Amino acid sequence: MIEIYHNPRCSKSRQGLSILEESGKAFEIIKYLEEDLTSVELQDVIIKLGIEPIDLIRKNEAIWKSEFKGKSLSDNEIIAAMVNHPKLIERPIVINGDKAVIGRPPEAIKDII
Repeated sequence: MIEIYHNPRCSKSRQGLSILEESGKAFEIIKYLEEDLTSVELQDVIIKLGIEPIDLIRKNEAIWKSEFKGKSLSDNEIIAAMVNHPKLIERPIVINGDKAVIGRPPEAIKDII
C-alpha cells in the first residue's frame, strides 16, 4: 500500500496528493501533524528515504531556528525533535513498499508509483 505523509496546508503536499489520486492506485493518507509519529516509525521512513535525519528537517521553520539551529545534535536528538515538533518534517513523503521519496518537486513521486 502506498502511503503519503501529508499536510493539507502545504501546496507541495497537495500537489503530491493530486499525483497519487491521478495515478488511480490505492494509497493511505497519513496526516502526520494530527497522528503522532514514533521515533521508530520516523527512523523507518528515514531508512527508506536513504537520507540522514538532518536531511528531513525543514530548516526554515521558526522552531528549528529558535531551538535547534547551530547546535551539535545526534541523529537520535534530531529524530526526537521531529517527533516532538512534526512541523519540522519535510513533506510530502510518499512510501511505496521499501522505497520512499520526498515530493519536492512533487513530480518525484512518479518515480516510485
